[in-house]
Amino acid sequence: MAAKKESITYFSLMKDIKAGNFKPIYILHGEEPYYIDKLQEAIINNALTEDEQAFNLTVAYGIDVADVKQLIATCKQYPAMSRYQVVVLREAQNLGKNNNKGNANELNLFKFYAQNPLKSTILVICFKGSTIKAKEFTDEVKKQQNGVIFESARLREGRPVQTTIESYVKSLGCSIDDKSSSMLATNIGNDLSRLFGEIDKLSILVGPDKVITPELIEKNIGISKDYNYWELEDSLINRNAMKALRIVDYYERNPKNKPVVVTVGLLFTFFTAVLLVNTAKDRSPAGLMAATGTKSAFRVGKFEAAARQYSTRACVNIISYLRQCDCRSKGIGSRQDAFKLLKELIYKILTAR
Repeated sequence: MAAKKESITYFSLMKDIKAGNFKPIYILHGEEPYYIDKLQEAIINNALTEDEQAFNLTVAYGIDVADVKQLIATCKQYPAMSRYQVVVLREAQNLGKNNNKGNANELNLFKFYAQNPLKSTILVICFKGSTIKAKEFTDEVKKQQNGVIFESARLREGRPVQTTIESYVKSLGCSIDDKSSSMLATNIGNDLSRLFGEIDKLSILVGPDKVITPELIEKNIGISKDYNYWELEDSLINRNAMKALRIVDYYERNPKNKPVVVTVGLLFTFFTAVLLVNTAKDRSPAGLMAATGTKSAFRVGKFEAAARQYSTRACVNIISYLRQCDCRSKGIGSRQDAFKLLKELIYKILTAR
């Protein structure tokens, strides 16, 4: 049995593209449009100079393509005074809609081209909104091993956002600590266009050490290092009631940026991890990382610090309080103001034993 290949990530794929390691065929599909747009843009700009693009770049949109065979014929042409020609089919999910043909059937015509693609042509298929349904085409690409099939999945909130932030910062030749990545993740969320745009700005402003710090974020993005979720978490670990309630007061004054439902969700994730630490059989750093599903030794240290303050029974009760607050803040069984419910929740957490 052949060894299983590592899954392709946006960052590994972008690295190959920038290094000029091109494949004849790229199928970029999925719910997250940001990665698809950036990858096809990188392929164009790294395969062709600005002058070469005038003669060797073909961009078609699915809704406008009347005959896929003509596009395939373009793929079989040789470049003019260039190593490559690039053929991009954008919005491939709309292929065939004007003439009532199913886009899967139309895209499957590319399977014949995939059997023997021209090495001097780079074909890029961009299919947004869902996974591509052209199984005959994708199976042929897999069989011939002459292309890349990349699924651009929508990024989930929470730790996956932080992991993506850390990977993107690393790709820019900089570094970022957990506190800073948490500030960006909790305040910007999974809007990749805005998130990466802010990181791009910060990467230009970093000092000689190339480190993105909470102070740099606060100064240039307007996210407070004193009133972010991370500080709320620390105040609960230390059972600092005054600081915790001051942070919640700040959240109440900025309800759009600090919605209760997000705060409750983050606290639920945190105290679930603390409970797992309390009940873990393997107390080694590696064991606790495995139990809590994190690769960050720093985060595990936070969970351990909280576990020393909150017993297993306290964590179970806190998780129950969080569930109640989540329901009531959404109007289920209560019409109280969401931030009053949050303050009540914080009091219950701080007094849990």
